[in-house]
Amino acid sequence: MIETPGRPPTVVDREPPQATAEQVLVEMAAAPITPLDLLCATGTSYFGVPQTPYVPGVQGVGTVDGWPVWFPTTAGMRPGDGSMAALAAVPRADLVPLPDGADPVLVAALGLSAVAAHMALTWRGELTTGEQVLVLGAGGVVGQAAVQLARAGGASRVVAGARSAAGQDRAKQAGADAVVALDTDDVVELAARFEAACDGPVDLVLDPLFGVPAAAAARTLRPGGRLVHLGSSAAETCPIDSSTLRSRSLRLLGYTNNALTPEQRSAALTIVAEHAARGTLTVAHEIVPLDDVAAAWQRQASGAAAGRIVLVP
Repeated sequence: MIETPGRPPTVVDREPPQATAEQVLVEMAAAPITPLDLLCATGTSYFGVPQTPYVPGVQGVGTVDGWPVWFPTTAGMRPGDGSMAALAAVPRADLVPLPDGADPVLVAALGLSAVAAHMALTWRGELTTGEQVLVLGAGGVVGQAAVQLARAGGASRVVAGARSAAGQDRAKQAGADAVVALDTDDVVELAARFEAACDGPVDLVLDPLFGVPAAAAARTLRPGGRLVHLGSSAAETCPIDSSTLRSRSLRLLGYTNNALTPEQRSAALTIVAEHAARGTLTVAHEIVPLDDVAAAWQRQASGAAAGRIVLVP
């Protein structure tokens, strides 16, 4: 439970939740610690200060009557509890059945991050067969998933950008054709690196970073190319120059999972889980017992974790 905004959660014993007529009780199997969980718990997000105490966890995987399901919650965004508990009361309409063979821990690690990668590539980015894709932040969960999903979606070449050496290694393991180090704030230099790694102009850029990497990536796009922006982990502003935008008639497209309908989210999560079950989609993750949540929470927040941390009972 989060007792005080800005402090790690603690493990407590309490009475099981009671399900309403529209809810079912889900027995938790795996719950990831995501950036959204960390943001909400600070009390400084655009959702405001959460009502405490509350159980964090904006998504999870569990079972209902023995059947595996994925489920979302609004923990930290609205009053109510999330997935990091032995039992969670979840609206029946929000449950997404998982296919046979889907590892609950891997599906939890992928979750909404992979949904964002899939929908940013397809729904917003309109990826078509044979296009070249540049994925920024490819060492993160969204980026790792995007590299693999771009390939699955028919991309002819997938180039990745990552900041740390470990992130670059994760991008390579995800199957990127080339990996560019994002270790400079020089837009011209970084654009030259992208150009050298790409096979001619790029059709689509997936950008969870913004800042200098996005500005440099925009310079690689072909006329009419698309840049889908879905995060600002590098910077809140971006030095994209007017001449690049206008001379190439580029399309800059914003993306957020919050814009998805429940039906879109469910369909996308199903696709992600099917890829996971087939062994065509994975991300770096580690498994931590729920009782060790405080230390795991701090490691995920500091960036010291080896991928997405997933809590298990």
